[in-house]
Amino acid sequence: MDRQTEVYSLPRGRVANWLAHAGNDIPEPIRVALVGSLFGTLPIFAGGVFNTVLVAWVLTRRHPTLAFHVWLGLEIAVCLTRLIVLVIARRRAVEGKATLTDLYVLLAPLWGATVGYGALVSVLSGDWVAATLSFLSAAAMVGGICFRNFGAPRLVAVMIFLSLGPCCIGALLAGEPTLWLTLLQIPFYLFAMSAAAWRLNGMLVSTMKAEQENDRRARHDELTGLLNRAGLFSAMRSRDSGVYTGTALLYLDLDGFKTVNDAHGHKVGDTLLALVAHRLRELAGDGSYVARLGGDEFVIVAPPQTDPHTLADAIVRELGLPFHMSGQLTLNIGASVGVAMFECDLDELDGVLRDADNALYEAKRAGKRRWVAATALVFRETPAPESRPLADDALGLVA
Repeated sequence: MDRQTEVYSLPRGRVANWLAHAGNDIPEPIRVALVGSLFGTLPIFAGGVFNTVLVAWVLTRRHPTLAFHVWLGLEIAVCLTRLIVLVIARRRAVEGKATLTDLYVLLAPLWGATVGYGALVSVLSGDWVAATLSFLSAAAMVGGICFRNFGAPRLVAVMIFLSLGPCCIGALLAGEPTLWLTLLQIPFYLFAMSAAAWRLNGMLVSTMKAEQENDRRARHDELTGLLNRAGLFSAMRSRDSGVYTGTALLYLDLDGFKTVNDAHGHKVGDTLLALVAHRLRELAGDGSYVARLGGDEFVIVAPPQTDPHTLADAIVRELGLPFHMSGQLTLNIGASVGVAMFECDLDELDGVLRDADNALYEAKRAGKRRWVAATALVFRETPAPESRPLADDALGLVA
């Protein structure tokens, strides 16, 4: 069974966005992954909920006053709501629906505030056993807060402030000078753990960016920026079912490229390949996959609504127009194209590629600068193109 992927929505509200901010210039896929990390590590979440509710329950039994009953009620209500939102969000993430990210993010500091409230009422009760237990509970939560939420360092800082800040207020109001030491300890603790969260976040973002770049390089041709063979196969595998029938694959090879490469050198040849890639992107349009399989061989997988014969005509015509290089150098090449169709959704990409390659071979054998359709061995020679101005300088590769 295929493993379902959970994708969580980015927060939309101003407050939730601010809390979930993880730094500037972070690509959206990484932001989505960081938000998703806030919903993970369920053992830490369960441990935190169990600890805070248990401490509130024990101290409420020890001090059955209104303040402690309010604390216990808040702990149960907030923790139960967080759990319900978490379960719903995870289910919706698997189904590809919008998740309750804003609500989930906003409930986190509210939970921190209930922990801080418990520490405050405990120290104000004058019961040092209750004060010690609630302070230890609040401090114990900080590690889990930092580790579980370092994808959102601001959220970490706010949660620690709300859970430990009331301890400072309680120390001032308790009338016990010894507790004043917390006025130094807790701010330092807050600063240290917040800094650790930012550092962990920075390391995570750097790692994710490096992985993203490595993945891009593994799937793309460095010279042209097009998909490579692995990237094309991966892109086709990721397509939704039911979209293959009627899809055209055009396999093309440049005519005369080797002559240009031998006469002018590999640098000019590489520039020419980049310009060819630029024209192919423009011709293929949105919804198409354009790949360079190696050398001077390219593939276009066009969407079903595209007329493959019209596209093949355009490729042969446009690649037959002059390429204007730097230094007033003008190069002329051509293209031969083989066209094959995905007849049904069960067709394998490598089989359709083979059909298109065979059609390309027939186009070469018939005299080049033409296209051949594999299905019915349809031969078509496109008339020689008329020279016209081209925007080859759009890549910044020519004068």
